[in-house]
Amino acid sequence: MTAEFAANGRRGQGDGTGFTDIRASGWVASLPPSIRPFALLGRFDRPIGAWLLFLPGLWSILLAHQAVGRSLYLILLFAIGAVVMRGAGCVVNDLWDRELDRAVTRTAGRPLASGAVSIVGALGFLALLLAIGLAILLQLGRTAEILGAVSLLLIALYPGAKRVTWWPQTMLGLTFSWGAPLGYAAATGHLAWCVLPLYAAAFFWIVGYDTIYAHQDREDDALVGIRSTARLFQDRTRPFLAVCYIAAFILLVIAFAMAGMSIIGIGALAFPGMLLGWQVATVNVNDPARCLALFKLNRDVGLLVGLAALIGWR
Repeated sequence: MTAEFAANGRRGQGDGTGFTDIRASGWVASLPPSIRPFALLGRFDRPIGAWLLFLPGLWSILLAHQAVGRSLYLILLFAIGAVVMRGAGCVVNDLWDRELDRAVTRTAGRPLASGAVSIVGALGFLALLLAIGLAILLQLGRTAEILGAVSLLLIALYPGAKRVTWWPQTMLGLTFSWGAPLGYAAATGHLAWCVLPLYAAAFFWIVGYDTIYAHQDREDDALVGIRSTARLFQDRTRPFLAVCYIAAFILLVIAFAMAGMSIIGIGALAFPGMLLGWQVATVNVNDPARCLALFKLNRDVGLLVGLAALIGWR
């Protein structure tokens, strides 16, 4: 299956019977048994997905260049919102995929697939997460509220995309990059033209890294009929990835220039650009561990883009 709402390390060694993406260890193991399955359902033990959802919003808040206090407040809200809405996305995904997950060793232990959480329980948990997300959204202003409401449609549609198209990564790109317009609208109360290339840059970045991620599951996806750009391109992934990342980099430069960033800020994009190039040069689509490591590297890519935006104002 393709990378659903940003699982982290979907493949992890199990007890010798096969791969599993359930790891009830670390801080999750200290939770009361009645709560633990819900933490696993929301992937709260694996923060990479929340990071990747959060970063486009961080970029746009910094590009909006508002007062420090206001910006910090919005960044905090977006960070909490990313954790909550990524969790909601995981619940939606697992509701869609529960029958499919039961048929695959590494996903059979997921809370819904295993029966640790009932459908009713999952829906109740989803309602709670969405209520928290709504409370955050209502702090962001009318334009952001409208954009946030529209994003729910994307969240609902993504899990079904991998069943009907070879390009489900594009649906994830449209969804995970939504923080770009949302963050700018929250910071300024309106949208600006610089948001368009920023959103497009995030889109191509996400399509690229999710293609890397999906290579972990390429063979299993073929067995169960799930489609992805990893299966579509297979050994031709490197040139496709290069196109995605070059487009993302060029669009970031355009967005920074349109927003009025200094040459220092635009030049600082060279550092995340080098990490993107490193991924293209070193990706091995037949090495799941390598694919996972490069996928995780994109948190650092996103943070470096944010740092460039932070230092780019004159």
